[in-house]
This record gives sequence, structure tokens and C-alpha cells, in this order.
Amino acid sequence: MSLVDTFGRVHDSLRISVTDRCNIRCFYCMPEEGAQFQPRAEILSFEEIERVVRVAVGQGVDKLRLTGGEPLVRRDLPILIARLAAIQGVRDLALTTNAVLLARDAHALHDAGLRRLNIHLDTLDRARFHQMTRRDDLPRVLDGIAAARALKFSIKLNAVAVRGLSEPDILPIARFCRDNDIEARFIEFMPLDAQNLWDRSKVLSADEILGEISTNISPLRAIPDSDPRAPATEYRYSDTGARVGVIASVTKPFCLNCNRLRLTSDGKVRYCLFAVEETDIKPLLRNGGSDIDIAGALRLTTAKKWLGHQIDSSRFVPPPRPMYSIGG
Repeated sequence: MSLVDTFGRVHDSLRISVTDRCNIRCFYCMPEEGAQFQPRAEILSFEEIERVVRVAVGQGVDKLRLTGGEPLVRRDLPILIARLAAIQGVRDLALTTNAVLLARDAHALHDAGLRRLNIHLDTLDRARFHQMTRRDDLPRVLDGIAAARALKFSIKLNAVAVRGLSEPDILPIARFCRDNDIEARFIEFMPLDAQNLWDRSKVLSADEILGEISTNISPLRAIPDSDPRAPATEYRYSDTGARVGVIASVTKPFCLNCNRLRLTSDGKVRYCLFAVEETDIKPLLRNGGSDIDIAGALRLTTAKKWLGHQIDSSRFVPPPRPMYSIGG
């Protein structure tokens, strides 16, 4: 059984938001004050998430990523990770985090079976970090990265690139990752902010980022035979095995190869980060719906999937939810 849309794309990856709450306030994601969070009773329980995953695995999903908000603010998250890691058929399990709480939780996450982390960090400069996140937590993030490296986690570092802001951070982040056995991933600024700050002129393109790194650190060469369904295009330095990835959602959308569905923390299934519609499966979970009903909802959502989000065209319509509410 597979989740196949009308364009023939097979969906084997599920991104699961475990909370819409976060302990930092990145300007392109959340307002500094007044963010609207779901009541806790509306957030899926671990048992409900596990049930959806078991049904999804039965439909061919074998890759999971836990997101937020910030997933580490969800109490007892390692318990959920252990449950998901134990499901037969789950081939890959990863976590996206801002790493503020990672030093505290790294051992418990590792003991639960987690081995892959995507850490979000836009700058290594403490004052700029404070400016971008409205929190003075860079030392805690760096401690978290150190703890994860000591436990031999596979780490990718995600940095959002905003024109007029991020230029001073590209090379320091690339060098930091190159020196610490971390894959740097630069993400083009997308229209998912809570304050409608995005416009096309603020997109620092993947090509510009790659050119800056190639010119000032070492030439980059595309990695042949990489996974065509992965959101990042990956490169390798010509003088080392270190990698750099770019996610060019705006300038080079990868919609035609997309294999991902999303489950929001309040129980909505989405076929795209930028979707303007979603399927609410929480009533099925809480009012006696069967696993067959849940599988049907997953198949229906997949069948509705559009060809692409048209983010770089005049026809693009931003989603009604901000990023922290959808899940990263």
C-alpha cells in the first residue's frame, strides 16, 4: 500500500509537529508578543500521534521527522521517540530543534533511539542571535551542539538566509560546520512569517550562497546520485568530504519530487507546507474512528495534493497559518 497523488508522487515521509509552542521568537516565524497557541487539550497526545504513525506506516510511510514549534519544550518527548522508533517499518527518525534545550535532553533522546538532528541556527554572533530570536540563548545552543556531537549524532545545521541581514553569517556558519563534521544547510527565506515581512527582494538565493562559499572557502561540487526527493540539493567541498546543502524553495522549487505529508500538533494532515487546506483527523482519533478511516483520510489528503505551491509566481497564496503553527 502506498500514498500516491494524482501526479504519481509516492509519499513515504511524514513530518510531525508535537507542539506549536517555542522558547525563542525568530522574527520570520513568530511575533515577539501575542502569538496564538492552541489550547493544550487540542494538542495530540503521544498515543494519538503513535496511532497515526502506525497507520501511516501501513500506507508506506517509513521516514519520520519530529518538529514544532520547538519539540523539546514538549514534556517527556523521549518517551514518544522511543515509541516511534520501536514501530516496525520506521526506517528513519529525525528531530528538528533550535537546540536551546538540547544539552539537557541529548542523552535521553539518544537513549530513546534518536540518531539524527537538524539544528536551526542562523548566526554564530551572539548579538545578532539576540536580534534575530529576541532571546540571548546562543551559548545554550552551542552547548547543545557540543553535547550532540559528543554522542555522535548525525547533525545538519539549518540557517535561513535573508537578504540584507544574513550575508555576514554565511561564511562563519559554513566554516563552523566544515570544522565540526556538521552539514550546513542554507534555506531561502520563505513567506511563512507571522508578521507578513516576506517579499521576493529579501530572498538571498541558493546560487548566491553557494558562490560565496565556493569563492571564499573552497569550490563546491554537486554530489551525484543524491536523493532526488530530498528538499536540499547537496554539494561537497573539493578539498574535503564535508557537505553543504541548499534548500531553494523560492528560486528552484522541488515540488515535482516531493514525498512529504505533514501532521500538525492539533491533528490536521497537510500535503504541503504552503497548503491552504488541510484534513482534520482529530475527530477520528477522539470519536471512535477506525484505523481504516484514518488511512482513508491520509489517502484523501494525498490525492488532493497540488502540482506545486507556485511560491515564486503572482498566483501564490500564503497559507492561513504561520510556520510555528504548521510545523517546520
